[in-house]
Amino acid sequence: MFHYIYLYWGFVSMTAPSYTVDLKGLDELSARELYDLLRMRVDVFVVEQNCPYPELDGKDIDALHLRLMEGGELLGSTRLLKPYCAQDPAKVGRVVVSPAHRGKRLGDALMSESIAACERLYPANPIALSAQAHLSRFYESFGFVKTSEEYLEDGIPHIDMVRPLATEPA
Repeated sequence: MFHYIYLYWGFVSMTAPSYTVDLKGLDELSARELYDLLRMRVDVFVVEQNCPYPELDGKDIDALHLRLMEGGELLGSTRLLKPYCAQDPAKVGRVVVSPAHRGKRLGDALMSESIAACERLYPANPIALSAQAHLSRFYESFGFVKTSEEYLEDGIPHIDMVRPLATEPA
């Protein structure tokens, strides 16, 4: 497990709430941590977005779960999937921020931390994700490029994106 402490300077309130970042496999999460993680994902992806789909897809078992925490409260999380083969990309998915903590740029923090974790764990692999199409500019701001046409996934427009490996200066 990786565990970090960061400070985030809020743009709205100009206060400095602190948060921790951790990265755990499924077996490292306590029952309460797993419940909080899955509840947030279901609350946002299934209930809020009115999109019934199989949230428990079997991929969490082998994934790493990156979480932003403040005290014992889950602020947001992502799911990181290792590359299947040497040339395949690592994947970032299930990017979610708690509705109670939106507007604090925690999505930026989640993506920065997720990219850093993928680069640390899988330095020879690009990073891929399936973005909700209306968020493609957000992901482009982190170096992701579109690699597919728009398509429907569970009734929501998506687009595949990849963040290529950083090239070394000549």
